Amino acid sequence: MITRRTAIVSLFAGLATPVFAGSPPIFSGPNGLAVNGYDVVAYFRAGTPTSGTPSFKLEWNGALWQFSSAENRELFQNDPEAYAPQFGGYCALAASKGALASTVPEAWTIYEGKLYLNFSLQARRLWSQDIPGNIALAEGFWPAILG
Repeated sequence: MITRRTAIVSLFAGLATPVFAGSPPIFSGPNGLAVNGYDVVAYFRAGTPTSGTPSFKLEWNGALWQFSSAENRELFQNDPEAYAPQFGGYCALAASKGALASTVPEAWTIYEGKLYLNFSLQARRLWSQDIPGNIALAEGFWPAILG
């Protein structure tokens, strides 16, 4: 029988980012852009993952963020905490287990006005089974898991 814990361990086996001292507070993909260059404001306004463009970028909290429009960039610039993903854009499920993992744009949730990203759609399904409990667990580890 596969338990929820077994499923979570299997999901992240060999895939979670090792925790190193001084891990950046914001997840940046291989392209060096925060949350893989996706427009975090668009999750709230368009309700879908939307790629940002180099034309609309800004630096915040040590990371380079891209947006799909000047309006979205301005909204973020005026209130970044309202739009920035929780747990630095790292996988919220992994954070609830005391680990860091990358995220994909399609695995997202807005819960109580906050954006949460996950490693995969499967991780999002597991995360969604107990969002308040997972948030509480992740907050217990955050930001110490950055090293």
